[in-house]
Amino acid sequence: MNNQIAEVTQRIIERSKDTRKAYLAKIDRARRQGPHRGVLSCGNLAHGFAACGTEDKSDLRSMTKANIAIVSAYNDMLSAHQPYETYPAAIKEAVKEIGSVAQFAGGVPAMCDGVTQGNPGMDLSLMSRDVIAQGTAVALSHNMFDAAVMLGICDKIVPGLLLGSLSFGHLPTVFIPAGPMPSGLPNKEKARIRQEFAEGKVGRDALLEAESQSYHSAGTCTFYGTANSNQLVVETMGLHLPGASFVNPGTPLRDALTKAASVQSTRLTDLTDNYMPIGHIVDEKAIVNGLVALLATGGSTNHTMHLIAVARAAGILLNWDDFSQISNATPLLTRIYPNGSADINHFTAAGGMALLFRQLLDAGLLHNDVNTICGHGLERYTQEPRLEDGELVWRDGATQSHDKEVVATVDNPFKPDGGLSVLDGNLGRAVIKTSALRTPHCRIKAPAVVFEDQFELDAAFKNGDLNKDCIVVVRFQGPSAIGMPELHSLTPPLGVLQDRGYKVALVTDGRMSGASGKVPAAIHVTPEAFNGGLLAKVQNGDMIELNTETGALSLCVDEQELDAREAVIANLDNHHEGMGREMFGGMRAVLTGAEEGACSLFYTQEQAL
Repeated sequence: MNNQIAEVTQRIIERSKDTRKAYLAKIDRARRQGPHRGVLSCGNLAHGFAACGTEDKSDLRSMTKANIAIVSAYNDMLSAHQPYETYPAAIKEAVKEIGSVAQFAGGVPAMCDGVTQGNPGMDLSLMSRDVIAQGTAVALSHNMFDAAVMLGICDKIVPGLLLGSLSFGHLPTVFIPAGPMPSGLPNKEKARIRQEFAEGKVGRDALLEAESQSYHSAGTCTFYGTANSNQLVVETMGLHLPGASFVNPGTPLRDALTKAASVQSTRLTDLTDNYMPIGHIVDEKAIVNGLVALLATGGSTNHTMHLIAVARAAGILLNWDDFSQISNATPLLTRIYPNGSADINHFTAAGGMALLFRQLLDAGLLHNDVNTICGHGLERYTQEPRLEDGELVWRDGATQSHDKEVVATVDNPFKPDGGLSVLDGNLGRAVIKTSALRTPHCRIKAPAVVFEDQFELDAAFKNGDLNKDCIVVVRFQGPSAIGMPELHSLTPPLGVLQDRGYKVALVTDGRMSGASGKVPAAIHVTPEAFNGGLLAKVQNGDMIELNTETGALSLCVDEQELDAREAVIANLDNHHEGMGREMFGGMRAVLTGAEEGACSLFYTQEQAL
């Protein structure tokens, strides 16, 4: 095992000793108490299977047949989730064929940052994760179930399903993906047209046509943002079938994997000798494995919050220093847009998950003494699923890259580290994704140009006010302020400035998602401006230093002057009303900071008092 990975893991284990022990005790109590349908009153149980057929009712009465909960994020507005429309029927049929029962336990919302980007609905995006977690808990609260399958893919949906599932950590749980859409317009061409639109060189018709050619069918968007990062992390943590993450929807192999995952959930229940609940799979080593895979592939920065929240739900205490230290020990092995020009289908063709597992295991970068839904250890995950004469089988995956421009080797990586750095200074703590930057390190010291709202930047760009070396500060975007929307719409104009030869960077307490690319961006700054962070005192023209070599994120203003300054108080009324945002004031008020997962789910009565 790599020494640095082992040391970080041990530090997490020691830090989490008490909370993990309490979590395991909680799920052990839940195991002994349930599922409760065996002790339900006749009226309760009758309600629970009233809509079932005669055979299923008989099976559920017997208490010897497994009952699988289906929790789905289906809607047909999201391309990634549209394939899930037919999954419940397929899952029920697959489970019924082996003599068990599946019931649709509940649906959870699924919103798309791609649709809400730059619009009021984006202010609900991050908070939707906690709503999904709560919806998952409600779905499972009937306690009729021996195991669960989770249907979800995109940005906040998978972390929300994980959070909800871990609150029922005594239940075996299998995540079933739907796969990415086939490749469309090359990502490099899409990015070029976006920048040309930002410069006014092409019109809306050309931009819409390019976007439509990129996002063109059912399935997950093919760039390596949060949605595909979710799938990679969940598979690395052992919650997918091997090789299931990136098989295109509507294919025979995809259908066979869905059926196999459904059947596998029945093999893990407490009615068998192979009981394996999700709370015993997601442990400290599994969390570290997910982190290693994320960083080795230059994945989404959103997971600097999501994985902290997910770990906390399993009694594990994770922080940004863990991310940084694991990043230092993990080489960058892939170039997938925005860290390159390839898409997720190209990654799969080059060797995909099986090759990634093999390389990381051989280099001692993954813990192999872990539980998965397929048993103990990760060797199964170096295999790929195939159909042979209509039967689903697994064969050894690639042993070397089929495209070294997309997947490199541990011995000759694209970068020696995972491309994520933690910055720290008087402005606070932040993360920066360096894997997509043009140079290995970023060192910039420039005057600040300050905005209280992301929408102000576009006008300044068009007026030419940003045609200079500068560090753009966009503040009051944090969790407590407005729910921490993604600011990906800032990327095209800042990219244009960079291409014009200006040294530019972004500093914000908001998010830039998995799509953050070549522009240096110190994001998730904490403490946020709304909660007393020094960002609230930055003025236009102040010098700011951002340096990934030293880890500096500093406002270069004399301390006496800063002490004398009044912090700006932003008027956020336009972000707190309309599009349902007025309903989330209570959640915003209890959201933790970015480094604590920006989460509302662990708010206790003691904190309220």
